[in-house]
Amino acid sequence: MAGPLRFRVSNESWSDQRVRDRLLAPLEESFGARMETPWFDPPAGYEACRLEMDNGDFALFCWNSHAYWMGNTTTPEALWRTNKQDFTEVPYPVARWAQRELLARFELVDPLLAGYDHVAWFFLPVFLSKDGRDTTRRFFAEHAGGFPDATPEEGLAFFERLLSTGALDEYRYTMASKLGTSEGLDVGRMAATMGEFIVAKLLADADLAFEPEIDLDSGHALDFLVEGEQLVEVTRPRPPTKRDRADTPVAAVRETADAKTRDQLAAHPSAVLFVDCSSFRDDEWAAVAGEQPQVAHEPTVVFRARPDGHVEGYRVGRLPFEMGAAIEWLD
Repeated sequence: MAGPLRFRVSNESWSDQRVRDRLLAPLEESFGARMETPWFDPPAGYEACRLEMDNGDFALFCWNSHAYWMGNTTTPEALWRTNKQDFTEVPYPVARWAQRELLARFELVDPLLAGYDHVAWFFLPVFLSKDGRDTTRRFFAEHAGGFPDATPEEGLAFFERLLSTGALDEYRYTMASKLGTSEGLDVGRMAATMGEFIVAKLLADADLAFEPEIDLDSGHALDFLVEGEQLVEVTRPRPPTKRDRADTPVAAVRETADAKTRDQLAAHPSAVLFVDCSSFRDDEWAAVAGEQPQVAHEPTVVFRARPDGHVEGYRVGRLPFEMGAAIEWLD
């Protein structure tokens, strides 16, 4: 499966003719392709081109002593053994030029999402990826980023507010890639991924320093390390109407939390568990909020966020850090 957009970096010597022979020709034979002038001036000292395929694929290529390729099409053989680098690893002028080209393209193919500047920029590596370009965009446009009973605009506005803070900029590839580059649309999995974004927003709102995706010696990876010492794991129950078992909201919360207790949290019992019920409808969350079911792990936060930014929840056990006003506590 292809991953998020990254640059392939070539240290070989390139010329306009070599680009036509080694890159354009095989793409033209496979898909029908043409070489065009970039929409934006390339970085100083570089030559550059756009390669446009008849099937809608594209690639960007710029070169001087090093060459940089980025595209969502089949990589020509001449670049197969090249290293991959993300936007932070290549020279800044190259990254800036490529992102201007990509964002301009994105405005043409998906004006709704492109209207949310920070969402468009942050998820650009998957929104225009080879396999995930349709599924990731549909998730926001058709499923409101995982919020039930919400418009796409309401869901997008929530994540725009989060991403505009810059709190996740350093972890752009780590977090954006979690949304996926699969050809198949799995709304439940993608919604669960957005639960990690919502918890990141809660941590940022509480002025807590955090780092996502922590690989541990136990062989597990937990979702966050908070204040340099406290592990946090996030899970999101599927709504009862989407489950084969645990067909009540309370049972869904208990079952999902217990599954984490038997897995990652068995190896890391001091971690904080966040159970994100943001996929629950109003009536489903009302049942959970009314009963406030206990779960097997402490400490746990059970919460629900709405697109307007309001978050409410309750605690099981004592939290090792303060959440301030990030959550309206029910208990």
